[in-house]
Amino acid sequence: MDFARRPLGRSGLGVTAYGFGGAPLGNLFRTVPRADAEALLEAVWAAGFRFFDTAPFYGFGLSERRLGDVLRDKPRGDFVLSTKVGRVLKPNPGDHPARADYVDALPFEPVYDYSYDGVMRSFEHSLQRLGLDRVDVLLMHDIGRVTHGDAHEETFRIAMDGGARAMDELRRSGAVSAIGLGVNEWQVCEAAMDHLDWDCFLLAGRYTLLEQEALASFLPRCEKVGASIVVGGAFNSGILATGPVPGARYNYAPAPAEILERVGRIEAVCRRHGVALPAAALAFPLTHPAVACVIPGMASPRELDANLALLAAAIPSALWADLKAEGLMRPDAPTP
Repeated sequence: MDFARRPLGRSGLGVTAYGFGGAPLGNLFRTVPRADAEALLEAVWAAGFRFFDTAPFYGFGLSERRLGDVLRDKPRGDFVLSTKVGRVLKPNPGDHPARADYVDALPFEPVYDYSYDGVMRSFEHSLQRLGLDRVDVLLMHDIGRVTHGDAHEETFRIAMDGGARAMDELRRSGAVSAIGLGVNEWQVCEAAMDHLDWDCFLLAGRYTLLEQEALASFLPRCEKVGASIVVGGAFNSGILATGPVPGARYNYAPAPAEILERVGRIEAVCRRHGVALPAAALAFPLTHPAVACVIPGMASPRELDANLALLAAAIPSALWADLKAEGLMRPDAPTP
């Protein structure tokens, strides 16, 4: 199992090849009791994970608080921590649309703010919730056309003129070691590269066993400039873990028929080689030289144990060759 440190861009940071994504700590889709969250984080630490990612959006501060409560007692130089900016939390204990996915979240409402002042305020608030004097990696969260629709152009302008400038100042001052984006769209990462030198990109769901369109231009550009990728959503929000079962989720919604059919074909190839579909899904992204880390989701020690078993699985090189031969993987995708 690979927990060796890999360089995160040009930041000087080293991250373990697998990390922990903190969205479940914010009660994503289901309640995780406080004691269970602490037990999970202690088990994750004991297993060797040393890269931890969170965000103000996850449970409206709950994930940051829980993560900070555990990491505060760990040697600060032993782990790398990332959090995000782009939303400011404002008091609101009532109902609002963002509560749909986070059960029993804290009494706040996330409000998009990619301005210079908004990013600085979000960063300071995150430090307070974490109870730590610094974070290592600061990521601009959820910019992109799919997220913001018709408001994308104006949102992107504000983000690049204001928020990116704030992040660059924090990096140059030494308040953070690395800056990047945390998004679901590789296209907006590539557009942001025209405005600033970024250290890394946390890209969720867009470089997976199911999707490799980012190989066309974005990943080669990252290689050229020395920017690293942290892969989130390696299961494409569920379907590469469950397979094409009824109710399987893709991009946070029920998977459409064409995705179910393609995943079924990928799973059939995996089965021929005696490999579990989710094991192949976790192994694949790390084969690209620009990818520094993969952060599988987990909400309990049981799910951690399941992931550890997947990470330990042996995968024959013939599996990747057969996926390419059947047109289920881009021919230019790096494989072991």
